Amino acid sequence: MPARNPAVSRTPAARSTVAAWSDALAGRLARIGLHDERDCVLHLPLRYEDETRVVALADARDGDTVQIEAIVRDHAVQYRPRRQLVVHVDDANADEGDSGLTLRFIHFYGSQLKHFEVGTRLRIRGELRGGGFGQVFGREMIHPRYGVIGDDTPLPDRLTPVYPSGVGIGQIVLRQAIAKALARVEMDETVPRRWLMRHRLPAIDEAIRLIHNPPPDASLESLAARSHPAWQRIKFDELLAQQLSLAKAHAARLARTAPALRGEGTLVTRFLQQLPFALTTAQRRVVGEIESDLAQPHPMQRLLQGDVGSGKTVVAAIAALRAIDAGYQAVLMAPTEILAEQHFRKLAEWIEALDVPVAWLTGSLKKKQKAAARDAIESGIARLAIGTHALIQEDVHFARLGLAIIDEQHRFGVGQRLALRFKARVTGDGAAPPREPHQLMMSATPIPRTLAMTYFADLEVSTIDMLPPGRRPIVTRLIEASRRDDVVARIRHALGEGRQVYWVCPLVEEAEPADPSVPVRRATASRNETLQLQNAIDTCDALALALPEFQVGLVHGRLPGADKADVMRAFGDGSVQLLVATTVIEVGVDVPNASLMVIEHAERFGLAQLHQLRGRVGRGTAESACILLFQPPLSLTAKERLKTMRETQDGFEIARKDLALRGPGEFLGHRQSGEALLRFADLQSDQPLVDAARETAVAMLADDPDGVDRHLQRWLRGGEDLLKA
Repeated sequence: MPARNPAVSRTPAARSTVAAWSDALAGRLARIGLHDERDCVLHLPLRYEDETRVVALADARDGDTVQIEAIVRDHAVQYRPRRQLVVHVDDANADEGDSGLTLRFIHFYGSQLKHFEVGTRLRIRGELRGGGFGQVFGREMIHPRYGVIGDDTPLPDRLTPVYPSGVGIGQIVLRQAIAKALARVEMDETVPRRWLMRHRLPAIDEAIRLIHNPPPDASLESLAARSHPAWQRIKFDELLAQQLSLAKAHAARLARTAPALRGEGTLVTRFLQQLPFALTTAQRRVVGEIESDLAQPHPMQRLLQGDVGSGKTVVAAIAALRAIDAGYQAVLMAPTEILAEQHFRKLAEWIEALDVPVAWLTGSLKKKQKAAARDAIESGIARLAIGTHALIQEDVHFARLGLAIIDEQHRFGVGQRLALRFKARVTGDGAAPPREPHQLMMSATPIPRTLAMTYFADLEVSTIDMLPPGRRPIVTRLIEASRRDDVVARIRHALGEGRQVYWVCPLVEEAEPADPSVPVRRATASRNETLQLQNAIDTCDALALALPEFQVGLVHGRLPGADKADVMRAFGDGSVQLLVATTVIEVGVDVPNASLMVIEHAERFGLAQLHQLRGRVGRGTAESACILLFQPPLSLTAKERLKTMRETQDGFEIARKDLALRGPGEFLGHRQSGEALLRFADLQSDQPLVDAARETAVAMLADDPDGVDRHLQRWLRGGEDLLKA
């Protein structure tokens, strides 16, 4: 039994709803996140059905979902064209002679037949359809909901809620569990009354009860759009909990200790002198911001964002050297081995010239190589460690870690990002408390300002908002898949001029089964990966056959690490001219001679991913192009995505469009965490509520710490780490 939540009060005589559940019911409810009364009360409807009135069959139109009362005339089990139960009824409120209604049940139990004895009065709700071929008994409903009633059975006096559910959980069970919880629970107020009045919001208990049981005169339109004042209160509370959590996390971080990295800067100076190019103004600005944070005695938590090719790696190298200059280690973790190796090759080339030992650690290394890398990291010989998730394994220990750099941070799960921070704690001298490393997160997917202010309030954000000089724009073309031969001819021309080409194979989409169990999801993901791999192999074979005079390579996620590295190395040195790949090349591949990219079935990709993929070309001096092959007809969303790609290369504009089309998930990486950070509020349409929540959070933190704790306990219940990782 969970500990009592002080933000939820119970009537003295009330016993727990959980205690009233059977083990089987408790297990089914737990699968959709309902563990106790508070969960039930906050399990809010998706939509509503109006069962407060009955309509006459004669007044209803085909296609309407209606509720009628009817008298059974007859019923029969028919076997043509398939086994089905057919029930003929007459509108109970119609004049004699009005047309009747046919009810069809393809799936039914024998025990149902007793519900349809001649003369039985039914209340029926379903979608009204015109009669099928040969139908002579008026219109029909397929599998309607129905109940046996008496002549004076009252109608409901509230709209009927429809709740999010899962396998084995029906609406009747959910409504009963939630009704019992509402009868036993009263939601205490956690927000000071003056702020509710200021923002014209109702009391929380009143709002929740109205949402669960809206009166018949409530606006269905405003409830469905979640613009009703009751829904506004729910969304405000959720946003307020988020802002309070981030503010508390920020304050807690400032209270923790970190090594102040204030070295002389000798390595940084030597590094800048050996670079064959000068830093841009934007790079110099963000370097100053990072160095200022690293000099503080509390842990930096900064997000470095910049468009594809803006020069984030150089900035990361300078930050790492700042830590090494001060006598500490630095670590850089990337989500894929290709990206990690790209960083290793580039940084090792720069940094080993300064006599700084660099360790390389990934899961694909041989046992002896892993052991040697771990020993170098633990002994402190390796001043910089670069690798993948292997860096956060239990057997990896750092001697004196001062800075952790996480590239493409949204690709890591929350737990993985936290693991690197907590694993890397530096033991203080004597009685001093443990010191955490500074943390720099990098993303080539620019975060829209609204999203950064809302989700990253605990982070400082540095933005590289300009590209290095000399980068040429990439011409983007949209071409129908039927013109594939024309695209192959263009590839032949580019290869003939000595250029190199990428061909990116499409994502494979399969509908998941209804059962949301983890094993099924994993099996489905594996199936999708297998189909994508086969597509890549087939494409590679077809292109090799069409272009026999050129060397075609293939790289995909299931290729062993060493083989993948060999293919990428061959493409990098030009011995492979055409690279067929899955999305493993989305980040981290830098081949200046590659000037053409073809993305097959581009309509299946998200905007951010298309932008990242396109960024693999245009890195040299030659004019570059990206061809988006698409298969019509396109959905409206797909048209909008492809249109955006054709019209702009501005990563910030693309990020804004992506946020509007798909929401914040791809920016935040919450899909890897397994939980959505906002269930009810929408950052685009609820911006006034975001501002109101931010203002209220500042006041509550200053004046009402008890209310802050109760509010967080109600809405987050231990989920704060999702917001501050």
